[in-house]
This record gives sequence, C-alpha cells and structure tokens, in this order.
Amino acid sequence: MPIPRKFYERDTVIVAKELIGKKVIRVDNKTTFSGIITETEAYRASDDPASHAFNKITKRNHGMFDVVGKSYVYFTYGMYNCLNVVARSKKFEAGAVLIRGVHPIDGVKKMEENRKTDKFSNLTNGPGKLTQALNITVKDYGIDMTKKSKLYITTGISPRKINSKSRIGITKAIDKKWNFSINPKDYF
Repeated sequence: MPIPRKFYERDTVIVAKELIGKKVIRVDNKTTFSGIITETEAYRASDDPASHAFNKITKRNHGMFDVVGKSYVYFTYGMYNCLNVVARSKKFEAGAVLIRGVHPIDGVKKMEENRKTDKFSNLTNGPGKLTQALNITVKDYGIDMTKKSKLYITTGISPRKINSKSRIGITKAIDKKWNFSINPKDYF
C-alpha cells in the first residue's frame, strides 16, 4: 500500500527524515523497479534560500506548491532529472523532499541497462543516477504518489540511525542539516 497523503502533510524536514528506509516503486512498461530510500534532502519555501520555491511560483517549481504526495520532477544541469515528493505542513506554502539515493531491490538488471553499468554501488547513489536507473523523467511530474500507480512509495525497513548533514551542491542555507541518510552497508 502506498504511504497515505497525511504522511506528507507535515513539516518537510520531518518527512525527509522519515522517508529514509521507505521503498520507492516504479512501474515502467513491463518492469517493476524498487529500492529502499537511503538519502533525502528537504527543501521548503520562504525560509529556505536554497529552495526552488524561495522567491515565487514559476513554471518549473509550481509542483512544490501543489497537493502534498505528488511527484515533483525537474531537469537540471542540462542532463539530469531529479525526483522529489511534495511535502509540507500548513505553515509553509511550498515544500518538497529530494530523493537522492536508493538501495536497489527489484529490477536491478534493467537498472544496469538503463545506467550502462553493472557496478551495484554506483547504480542509484545520486539523484541523477536514481532517475536514470528507474527511467524517471519530467514526464513523471505531478503523479499522485499516494496511489498505487507507476510511481509511489511504501513502507520499507526501520532505520536504526539516520545521519544528518548539510545538503549537497548548494551555496545558500548550508547551515541547515537537512540531508538525511543511512549507510546501505549497515542494512543490506
């Protein structure tokens, strides 16, 4: 069963931390991919200068202002797609959690084909690698991930310890420790 919308109706930072250990499911044609979420980052709105939603609604970021539980997929650096799930409390007008990495479970052979590599440890350990492996593109923008469909999140494992540090690849709001992760070697 997909995680219900109520889960995403909380502070973005709390949701980002609690998505660690959950399982993302991607159904693409006849292939079902899955992986345990091992790394996330929280991005909010007016209090987060590193967020796409910091200034105003745009064509690119409007998904962050949409209904919680929907996918927000964007194209970056002219070559990578990034998967987010919209999450926020009523205190903020926008928010999303970037899924930065997963530990592959199902569909590994097809992931290797999609990534053109058979190095398991390098398969989905970054947001661009993850979307490439699972064949997630901007066409997957706005999917309701609280329903069983071609992209959703379910329960997974219970992490024993979640690490917290500054978000990766940003220059603003680096004081916010909103990157959450577990070491897959501790679980798999």
